[in-house]
Amino acid sequence: MAEHNGYYVVRQRALPEVLIKVVEAKRMIDTNKVESVQEAVDLVGISRSSFYKYKDDIFPFHETAQGTTINLTFQMDDEPGLLSEVLKSIAECGANILTIHQSIPIGGVASLSLSMQILPTTGDVSEMIGAMEKKKGVHNVKIIAKE
Repeated sequence: MAEHNGYYVVRQRALPEVLIKVVEAKRMIDTNKVESVQEAVDLVGISRSSFYKYKDDIFPFHETAQGTTINLTFQMDDEPGLLSEVLKSIAECGANILTIHQSIPIGGVASLSLSMQILPTTGDVSEMIGAMEKKKGVHNVKIIAKE
């Protein structure tokens, strides 16, 4: 079977616990909270072999998104000010909006696609998307592409 080098964006809740622990161990090492890989894996509760098996293949989305463009798609209710609230979430995170495409609302719901540039000063993209999803009237926020 041929090896695939593609990428997937997966919500944290869908990941096996070992992968989340690898990310935490890497964070401990990168921030000098521990003195060795062994100390990090002991603290998070995984083996060194699990750490080394996955360490180069798992990383938080926001760490790899810097300096790139991401495209989102979502639906939202046709309510005055709701788009403004969504755009405010993006602005507060420090992302740069490149394009906005909105369909004519059908049945009180509009489909949108947004392209945004993730800058070195942009905050946590996953938190930004989470803030968008929590807004009443915003539905099905999905990352459809990362360039």
